[in-house]
Amino acid sequence: MRAGRITVSTRRFEVIDIPTPSAGAGQVRIKVAAAGVCLSDVHLLDGTLSPGYLIGDQVTLGHEVAGTIDQIGAGVDSCALGDRVVVIAGERNDKNQVTTLGFDYDGGYAEYVLTKASLVVKIPDDLAFEQAAIIPDAVSTPWAAISSTAKIQAGESVAVFGIGGLGIHAVQLLKMIGCAKVIAIDPRADARANALKVGADFACAPDDAEIKSHRGLSAAFDFAGVSSVRKQALSLLGEQGRLVIVGIANEPIVIPSDMAFTYMRTQILGHYGSEPEHIHQLLEFARAGRLNLSLSISEIVPLDQASDALEKLSKKIGNPIRIVLKP
Repeated sequence: MRAGRITVSTRRFEVIDIPTPSAGAGQVRIKVAAAGVCLSDVHLLDGTLSPGYLIGDQVTLGHEVAGTIDQIGAGVDSCALGDRVVVIAGERNDKNQVTTLGFDYDGGYAEYVLTKASLVVKIPDDLAFEQAAIIPDAVSTPWAAISSTAKIQAGESVAVFGIGGLGIHAVQLLKMIGCAKVIAIDPRADARANALKVGADFACAPDDAEIKSHRGLSAAFDFAGVSSVRKQALSLLGEQGRLVIVGIANEPIVIPSDMAFTYMRTQILGHYGSEPEHIHQLLEFARAGRLNLSLSISEIVPLDQASDALEKLSKKIGNPIRIVLKP
């Protein structure tokens, strides 16, 4: 089968032929219908991120995967051939270490992917594979940050910095749960326009004078992974405001004023990934018609064009939200 693989020691990516895997005990094999291209994949290629528990030097990328079960291993009775599913992007092992699909073991940039049967979730028949594929990260990560880490409540006012593949979904989800005011902040005009399309009340560039009028916010989310964003976000928070850092800058977190920080009882919270419950919740939202991901798919390209897709995302060519590979 064709698969998009990285050699970690050299950070070289290529789409090559490898043996088609077979499902072992407790596993299912999925015929991949869609695989999302994520900025984390770009970070794996540029060296910002590295696998934590990979055995060997090569791995097939892709942690946003949807498709159809086409082979079932021994002992599996929770799935059936033909089931339409998404794959939960990671799990904790017996040492409480998080292992991730497409980083620590082979992912979905391929014609087929193996996974534990316990890590698949059935999807509604009317949900397109391309939209379903991005739920296990691009949608579930901001949802987990909003609902579990920040514990955002209806009526709160929130800023979202970085309107890319995760931030755009944060805007939509914050409006879905009833936030009184959602401000989208991004230097790119097309990104701000996208935010307004999915419900942002205001969309500003970081240097807009208007931003200061929104001080006193309940929370701010950094999806950009930029140190200057955090300083600006802290200045906008009201009493007991929460700054939630999701984007990775790989730099120290700096508090500009400890007096303001303590007086305002500000909180800084880190966030990473999501849990299976968040994927189930989002699929229910989609099933009920509350979550619309039709605007999230910027482009669908063949697997053999994965290198081009990664470059487009890295350089923000065409302002992609999510490019999806179709084997």
